[in-house]
Amino acid sequence: MASRSLGGLSVSRGGGKKSLSARNAAVERRNLITVCRFSVKTLIDRSCFETIDDSSPEFNNFAAILEQILSHRLKGQITWFGYESPRSFWDYIRVACRKVSQNCICSIENMENVNSSRAKGRAWIRVALMEKHLSEYISTALRDFKTTRRFYEDGAIVLGEEANMLAGMLLGLNAIDFSFCLKGEGLDGNFPAVIDYTPYLKFTQSSDSISSDEEELRTLGSSGSESSSPETIGPPFIMDENSWFNKCKRVKQKFQLTLEQKGYLEELLRLRENQLSESVSQNKILLQRIEDSDLAHKLEKEQLEYIIVELQDQLKSYHSLDQLSAEVSLSQTSLDPGQTQEDGKQDTLHLISEGKEDTPSLLGLCGSLTSVASYKSLTSLKSNDYLASPTAEMTSPGLTPS
Repeated sequence: MASRSLGGLSVSRGGGKKSLSARNAAVERRNLITVCRFSVKTLIDRSCFETIDDSSPEFNNFAAILEQILSHRLKGQITWFGYESPRSFWDYIRVACRKVSQNCICSIENMENVNSSRAKGRAWIRVALMEKHLSEYISTALRDFKTTRRFYEDGAIVLGEEANMLAGMLLGLNAIDFSFCLKGEGLDGNFPAVIDYTPYLKFTQSSDSISSDEEELRTLGSSGSESSSPETIGPPFIMDENSWFNKCKRVKQKFQLTLEQKGYLEELLRLRENQLSESVSQNKILLQRIEDSDLAHKLEKEQLEYIIVELQDQLKSYHSLDQLSAEVSLSQTSLDPGQTQEDGKQDTLHLISEGKEDTPSLLGLCGSLTSVASYKSLTSLKSNDYLASPTAEMTSPGLTPS
């Protein structure tokens, strides 16, 4: 590294060149980002009064600025012979924006009237603005840092901190309705885009500077000599009248612009008031519906609670009736023993009748016990002791069962 000493100070040539190059690159990036922000604001302001199309100078300037930003420090393409050929930003966009859902990359590639890479890049800017996805395209491309490093050199805008600012400021363009013709002269890729800085470099003179202008004009008129005659003061007054006329014209233009903005804001306010009133009315309707549904739910709850209580009372009454019937049956059993004995006699007679049927040999001796005559004869026999007791007969040892 070459260096020289000047009065004890050592100056490095290589270090000075590097610092100067870094300073120039930083200034270039800052200028492009600043003018891009101005152009976006100008587009948003202009869109309030007219439709933005290819004939709009504000859009043409914005497209040129965006093209310069995306082409800033873009690497060239190396050919087979080792030469570096220039490359358009469309080559980078085509690769980095493939991940965007429903992208327009294939549509632009298949356009018949667009042949050059630069023209395809310009067509992409217009299509992305009409689709309101330009900020999404730029954000997706910047997130692919590997592809961005492959296409751009160090110090490029898309590799610096300004890239995040770029994606943020382009987001405001989604509120604008663009209308472009993709067959116009704006897609001609034979000429590079040129930025017009004059709309952003205009000097606006304040009202406080009027007196200073008069003093300057009077000074210029009286600067010849102290003995100048009144006739020599004529031209300054004529210049003063021209300056007043120009200022009046500028004030009139500002008044016209302010009047148009006032009309737009009033219309916007009226629209927002209508939307607010509709929202309030809908809110009232919804609140009334909520109150009605709450009341209906309360009534339904009360009805269900009443039904539950009624069913519980019925269930208790059923239990009490069962207990009462059981007690009644027990009391009847305890208070009517004759009926029980009669029932026992009937059961005994029924069993005896079944025994008679099982032993037919006794029919010849005693007859049927069910008849009254046989029952009387059996009683007379027993009373006359003609029949032996069955117990004695069964217990006598002389008798054996046959």
